[in-house]
Amino acid sequence: MKMSARNSLKGMVVSVEKGEITASVKIKIESPEVITAIISKEAVEDLDIKEGDELNAVIKSTEVMVIKE
Repeated sequence: MKMSARNSLKGMVVSVEKGEITASVKIKIESPEVITAIISKEAVEDLDIKEGDELNAVIKSTEVMVIKE
């Protein structure tokens, strides 16, 4: 598969929490780093995402903010 996004992180699903409309998918990308993706419940079900699955988190953003203390 080809895509325009260049920020792709390989990881393992550590938890899936389904709500009425959206789902929270926590992905362990590098110990101890975990990122959370909020996607539709329908997408979780269509892709059959479950704990222990390996997948890629693709990050596509129009804005990046940085803070220096």
